[in-house]
Amino acid sequence: MDKFSPWIGVGLRHPHHEHFTNQTPDIGWLEVHSENFFQPDSAAVETLLALRRQYAISCHGVGLSLGSTDPINREHLRRLKRLIDTIDPLFVSDHLSWSSVNGEYFNDLLPLPYTDEALEVFCANVDATQDYLGRQMLVENPSSYLSFSHSTIPEWEFLAEVSHRTGCGLLLDLNNIHVSAFNHGFDAQQYLAAIDPDKVKEIHLAGYTVNPLPEGEIWIDTHSQPVSEPVWALYRAWIAANGPRHTLIEWDTDIPAPEVLLAEAKKAHDILTTLSPSTLSGVAS
Repeated sequence: MDKFSPWIGVGLRHPHHEHFTNQTPDIGWLEVHSENFFQPDSAAVETLLALRRQYAISCHGVGLSLGSTDPINREHLRRLKRLIDTIDPLFVSDHLSWSSVNGEYFNDLLPLPYTDEALEVFCANVDATQDYLGRQMLVENPSSYLSFSHSTIPEWEFLAEVSHRTGCGLLLDLNNIHVSAFNHGFDAQQYLAAIDPDKVKEIHLAGYTVNPLPEGEIWIDTHSQPVSEPVWALYRAWIAANGPRHTLIEWDTDIPAPEVLLAEAKKAHDILTTLSPSTLSGVAS
């Protein structure tokens, strides 16, 4: 395969560690789930350090629970900072969500009520995290399957205000926008129009699953399928309007052979280099 644009990356999952270590495909960068590498001197961290010599690495977290009214978990922050100091990642990111209450953690990224109070809490937690880490973090827009009746702020305005108040960057997940737009009946283009493109540092692309229910379909962000054509269309339009961004292919369940994952990355490469030919120049580190 031809050399990938350095803007194009894939999510590194355990079944593919050996392939990327031994075959070293010429992808631009890799993204890992931060919490999987919190144990120092582990085999996982040893593998990651070996891969870091070949690839730029981004740390994508699921455990900060930035939307919780609980204080940020200092031990979690300490472990995250140790990982950051060890591998010097390209980006550090987490989600517009919460997952803990009174010190109890849930195995999910739960939706926020979009209210002024929730905005104050979320921004305070982002500020505290960035201060502790000594660097900018990125916040990813979620997929969601329910909304709160007392929400007073559209999600896109809430996310934009978080970035404005805290100086955080944004991780724009186009599949999440597509899924949530169907589930909640809003216009994906209205969402994208509210997001300042200069704040967007990274884009995620993934696949989803249609779950039929007696009341009708619900779309689930399973990361178990190829990227859908409507999401590719959103990506083409966004890149054409705003220029290149670091772009990641996510595939977290029903993980395919690495060649399938890289073929999806090649589609993003082709779009990026067709719309922005200069993106073949190096950017990742």
